[in-house]
Amino acid sequence: MCLGAGPCGESLTDRLKGSGLSLAVVENRLVGGECPYWGCIPSKTMIRSTETLAEAGRARTLAASRVEWTVDFPKAAKRVHWMARDLDDTNAAKALEANGARLYRATAVYRGEREVELDSGDRLRARRAVVIATGTRPAVPPLKGLDQVTHWTNREAVLAEALPATLAVVGGGAVGVELAQAFARFGTRVTVHQAMPRLVHLEEPEAGDILGVAFQAEGIEVRTDEHLGQAPEGEVVLIATGRIPNTDDFAIAKDQRGFVSVDRATLEAEPGVFAGGDVNGIYGFTHVSWYHGQVIGRRLRGEAAVADHEAIPRVTFTDPEIASVGLTEAQARERGVEVKVASLDVAQTGRGYIHDLKKGLIKLVADRQAGVLLGATIVSPRAGEMVGELALAIKARIPLTVLDDTVHGFPTFSRALQGLFAELVG
Repeated sequence: MCLGAGPCGESLTDRLKGSGLSLAVVENRLVGGECPYWGCIPSKTMIRSTETLAEAGRARTLAASRVEWTVDFPKAAKRVHWMARDLDDTNAAKALEANGARLYRATAVYRGEREVELDSGDRLRARRAVVIATGTRPAVPPLKGLDQVTHWTNREAVLAEALPATLAVVGGGAVGVELAQAFARFGTRVTVHQAMPRLVHLEEPEAGDILGVAFQAEGIEVRTDEHLGQAPEGEVVLIATGRIPNTDDFAIAKDQRGFVSVDRATLEAEPGVFAGGDVNGIYGFTHVSWYHGQVIGRRLRGEAAVADHEAIPRVTFTDPEIASVGLTEAQARERGVEVKVASLDVAQTGRGYIHDLKKGLIKLVADRQAGVLLGATIVSPRAGEMVGELALAIKARIPLTVLDDTVHGFPTFSRALQGLFAELVG
């Protein structure tokens, strides 16, 4: 039995197809979870629309004497809604059932001993295992006066049909900065209120500094080290202060934040109970949720599969894009590793000049003694497409000498890696 039909639940269903095991999936909202309706897909669709506006503006510098346009937010919003399937999960539900799952449209609470209680009062007991994949929801801080102003989470923001004149974004993590830049490019006056010293504070500090400069150039006001006690001023306040797990009243071991405690390798919370995706607090990414479903499915099929989280890529879809994998320099040093670092400004490369990039970064963190890569951060156009190579290098522990001997096409953004690998080897 699986509680939740998001990416983990869909992946689990896919992996168990043809195994002979029966699977019941319980979902109280939409099959597919957060990503296709309120998260990744609509937000990146919105960002793509504003990216075209920014590129049109750059044509004034690179190719045109005059470029003019009128922002049509309703047109962009209509496409976002279409990409979010107009909140219709009919086909997703059919696909789930076509893979052999039985879908229950209900809210479920895990009661322990592999027993689940539905909001109808019915109780279901799994013979083999229960997989908790109920995901997370936006965390809303208790700001004074917030209930008296129009406020959004990511869910309302990505499906907005009218453009606010001003937007106060509370939170400077990935969600906050992506939506801040998108709305600013549509023409909204945006202020970001960040409690930490810089934007995207979980990334290398250089990444947050570069993004802060880029935001300033676009007219986005960023207020760091700001600890709010009341709702900030703005026609709309966007809350982007993290997420909390959907584990209310669950009879399972949880950490102090409410995430299900699991063994990171087996994803098992207790005998016969697994937790996959956001709900276990390991990573809040769609691709990790899908991966967890695959690992759990393989284990239920009798395979000795284990989850490896050492090379999980993460991408923030701002302009410039930020992609990273593995350890930051600080994290590597905290582990006591003899660290060697190589970095450069992507804007100072051949492709950077061609692209007219103002500032960028590639930073590689290596284990000097072992001769392998530990982490990487890229701030550059197409950073998310470049990071896959580095994720593989970390996961497979490919020697730095092999990476240094790997040829990259010229003039690409990834060409800059060759010089950095050589620096790490030397």
